Amino acid sequence: MRATTFRSALFASAALILGAGPAFAQSAEQTNAEAAVQPPAPEATGASDAEGQDTATSEVVVTARRTEESLQRVPLSISAFNERALDRLQASDTTGLQGAVPNLNIVQGRGSSNATNIFIRGIGQPDALQTFDPAVGVYVDDVYLSRIRGNQLDLLDVERVEVLRGPQGTLYGKNTIGGALKFVTRKPGQTFRANGSVSVGSFNQFELKGAASGPVSDTVAAGFSVLRSSRDGFVKDPVRDTRYNDKDTIAARAALAFTPSTTVRIDLAADYAHDDAALNVGRPLNNLTTFSGGVLVPDDPNNADGSPDYDWKGRTTPGLPNSTRLTSHGVSATAAFDLTDAMTFKSITALRKLKTDDFIDIDATRFEIGDVFVGVDQKQFSQEFQLTYSSDRLSAVAGLYYLKEDVDSHQEAYADDLLGPLFLNSGFLRTIDDTLDTKSYAAFANASYELVDRLRLSAGIRYTRESKDYDRTTSTFYSLLPAFNATFNFRPDKYTWKDTSPMVSLDWQPTDRTLVYARVAKGFKSGGFNGRANDPGSATRYDPETAWSYEAGFKASLIDQLRVNGAVFHTNYKDFQARVSDSDTSTIPPTPLLSVLNAGKLRIRGAELEAAWTPLSGLLIDSQIGYLDAEYKEFDDARFVATGGSRAFQTPAFAPKWTMRFGGQYGFDIGGGGLTIGAQTRYKSRTALAVDNTLTNSRTEIAGLFQSGYWLHDARIVYELPGKKVAIGLYGNNLADKAYKTDGQEFSSVGGIRTVYYGAPRTWQIKLTARY
Repeated sequence: MRATTFRSALFASAALILGAGPAFAQSAEQTNAEAAVQPPAPEATGASDAEGQDTATSEVVVTARRTEESLQRVPLSISAFNERALDRLQASDTTGLQGAVPNLNIVQGRGSSNATNIFIRGIGQPDALQTFDPAVGVYVDDVYLSRIRGNQLDLLDVERVEVLRGPQGTLYGKNTIGGALKFVTRKPGQTFRANGSVSVGSFNQFELKGAASGPVSDTVAAGFSVLRSSRDGFVKDPVRDTRYNDKDTIAARAALAFTPSTTVRIDLAADYAHDDAALNVGRPLNNLTTFSGGVLVPDDPNNADGSPDYDWKGRTTPGLPNSTRLTSHGVSATAAFDLTDAMTFKSITALRKLKTDDFIDIDATRFEIGDVFVGVDQKQFSQEFQLTYSSDRLSAVAGLYYLKEDVDSHQEAYADDLLGPLFLNSGFLRTIDDTLDTKSYAAFANASYELVDRLRLSAGIRYTRESKDYDRTTSTFYSLLPAFNATFNFRPDKYTWKDTSPMVSLDWQPTDRTLVYARVAKGFKSGGFNGRANDPGSATRYDPETAWSYEAGFKASLIDQLRVNGAVFHTNYKDFQARVSDSDTSTIPPTPLLSVLNAGKLRIRGAELEAAWTPLSGLLIDSQIGYLDAEYKEFDDARFVATGGSRAFQTPAFAPKWTMRFGGQYGFDIGGGGLTIGAQTRYKSRTALAVDNTLTNSRTEIAGLFQSGYWLHDARIVYELPGKKVAIGLYGNNLADKAYKTDGQEFSSVGGIRTVYYGAPRTWQIKLTARY
């Protein structure tokens, strides 16, 4: 298509998309399914063959090791999903991967509409406060997103999602101690492409999505994608006629590709997303208490009237704004130059900004106990240089990396009801103003060499030097008791951490269709400063976490239409950063203590299996199974006198023993078009939802901070018109309307707060999709 034709089509597509409703989204809750536009390809985790037929053994190309490789030739545990596979999973955002990746726990974060709680193999970080770094790295087109907030990404014009399990410190650096999630967007090229969809569904869901790309000239191609998504809240306060846990997001992305010669390609991208959702409200587990010893009873705690969990009525403190806003935007430039036939130089430059204005009712009641405002203004700049080399026997990548991040935060905590009559219910306000400046430098190298035919040795190493500069002022105000007003400053000296993360693996191909491997790798998570401290004693620095992982696995295409991948692993996890809750009763009023300590050691081991089988054309049966055995080897806490100062008996958080998914679909021709019928069921066994999950100085578990094992069932039916350019589908998620908890808050030192958060109830949607 000539460039002028594409320009006309581009403007026409934009007019069509924008004219259908308000524009554009980044964050979303785990809710309705994305529609399958075509009968999804049944790759083990990703594609269809050249003829578009369903097959479990089609080649999937990934960039897990920073160079293009077949999924079946990468000697590590990785799952990859292209657009068809994501449709098959009915995934509309990152949380839709739950169950589809063994030993992955990925849910919407606690108390926030825009954060994601990600754990891989029992390693993660659930606290979205800006001073806590994630333990699973999230990347969009190789650009690192350094905050948990803003990581709940809608799957908009995504070419591929890769999930790397286990430490990835050599090639991806700090904060990938658990693994990495990579999102690869579609790049514009010299072929015109366009698609759009509109969805309506339960809870007044409306979603409009569109994308188009193509040539502007012989050397320039351009593309754009937009999304607008809204939905009423799952939780309603009948007294105030207010809804919570909704969705209201817009997003847009533009890309430009410049290829002045066959040896040079420059990709420019810009994105914008805005989330203006209501509060994400949880459910209180128990009565609340005041500093005076009074008892405050939440409305219908623990669903005492016996109604289904999804009939519970959410309550928040009157006067607390019903708003959680996030705006993020960024620009990036990736330039690749082929220096020789075997060597390529690449530069990846990115600038990103994120701003949040969140109101959070942590206690989830009408009382003012844990009502907070969190405003964050984050900026990050990153630069990476890569040099790759490839020959018959040797492939290698080496590079330099730099990240500068500046985070300013203002927080307010309102807790009038916490004081009680002894303190005349005086107005209580605590404010926190802090800044965190981070500079991270790294150098890395990774190489694979074929020692003899079919036997390959890979090794890598990364050196990281990171400094953090933190400044915090905390002020407490009592409107009727000004004598108790106080301010303390926490201004530690700038601190620097250094780390060296090696990796070595050996893989062997007994046949063209099988691979066995063994891998040893180290990862680390950065140290930091306690951003939740309420007193000078808790305002401390904590050290980095480290993990050594030992893994052995196989990848096999056993017969023409059967693919099976499996792995076993053992991880030694050290200096786990635990946020624990306590109270200093020697002060008047008592001071809640929120400390962070390097808890000790965990031993994590497990096994994973992924399989896909197409016994006949159009039929796919697939499954992903993860087994995890995680236990503390050391967890010192002086408060646990009854157990010898140890909490090692506790259950590690977000480390369920089993995660499973079983799926099936069948596609066939009908009336000149095609019909696909698919279903899946997903299981997660008993899960601890918080680190503090027993009573202090006791082995007694806090039952509400655990979610028992549960299944979720989804299904879809999609019809494609003749020519397969237009499809209409009906989708259902959580068909049994199962109520299940996804996350928990343990702030019992603040008025006894314990709150849990729920996943989405049963939802349905109808989606119309058109492609060109």
